[in-house]
Amino acid sequence: MSETFSYQILAWFDQHGRKNLPWQRDQDPYRIWISEIMLQQTRVETVIPYYEKFITRFPSIKHLANAPIDEVLHHWTGLGYYARARNLHQAAIQIKEKHQGVFPTQLDEVIALAGIGKSTAAAILALSFQQPYAILDGNVKRVLARYFAVEGWPGHRTVENTLWSYAEALVPKKRIAHYTQAMMDLGATLCMRINPNCSDCPIQAGCAAHKLQRQYELPTSKPSKKLPVRERVVAIIQNRENAIWLEKRPSTGIWGGLYSFPEFVDEVHLQSWLQSKWKNKIIQSTSLATITHTFTHFKLIMYPRLMTLNHSPIGIMEEDLGVWYNDANQKLGLATPVKRTLQQLLQPKKELFHDTHGSVCEAR
Repeated sequence: MSETFSYQILAWFDQHGRKNLPWQRDQDPYRIWISEIMLQQTRVETVIPYYEKFITRFPSIKHLANAPIDEVLHHWTGLGYYARARNLHQAAIQIKEKHQGVFPTQLDEVIALAGIGKSTAAAILALSFQQPYAILDGNVKRVLARYFAVEGWPGHRTVENTLWSYAEALVPKKRIAHYTQAMMDLGATLCMRINPNCSDCPIQAGCAAHKLQRQYELPTSKPSKKLPVRERVVAIIQNRENAIWLEKRPSTGIWGGLYSFPEFVDEVHLQSWLQSKWKNKIIQSTSLATITHTFTHFKLIMYPRLMTLNHSPIGIMEEDLGVWYNDANQKLGLATPVKRTLQQLLQPKKELFHDTHGSVCEAR
């Protein structure tokens, strides 16, 4: 069965598989590694422009390892899941220090790198070195769960172990890289989560879910859970030069290592901070529109307070790990909602005003 399966997959790949993606131009494990990390929970068309800019700035492991983490995060801004960028940087340093700057070729050594799990390590080694390892990313999980009609949410350990056993049994002896890419492509372009295109699927004849007309039910969805809500008050401090004060977040936790507005659990803590840091320097305070951002495990609701200073401090305050931001060319890592708010507030050609409800409006 495994030979028939892989033959059908590879025959389809030869006609329809993706062969001209930027990271496929050679078999450089560094470039494949970067692409695999970027593609985690992110679509190919979104990744491509980020990948090309990232590789231009960090063309090798050495360049990435030697770069400041702030610049790495800056080039990641907009992709989300920023722990991926921090782990990339840390892994590059590990490779530089432990492997003389050469990407390792042993599975256990690759898994030992920051941010790389079993499936990602297998994908890098299969695509770069033709090593016969199975992968099990989200796309492959979906293909196999349907093909073998595997019940249960793939995130459960027992279900995942079952899928791993199928994935490993199906790996062919030849054309490992093409087979690996084909499995990812099949899940991304035909065996999609919603509206799978079964009529064009090369393995439709053997697909148990299709025979049972259960392709819309499998794989089993993740059990629903109401997201908790976290509310925060954020201070947007703007000086007379139109620059906005940003502080560097802790290296762990949400938006770790990125620059953001100072954040407080409530108005009382905000006012206490204002008194200690900016006493008698605030000349105007305005409430802006609420900012909502949904993470995997909770929803964040931020209530921004825009405050104007009566003087113009400049430069970086090292003791507070903060910076005055007024130029998009400043190489700082910014979370998407922070970046959007900054773009709105710092627009040079549009005058902003605030309506009676506190939302930011543009003068047309």
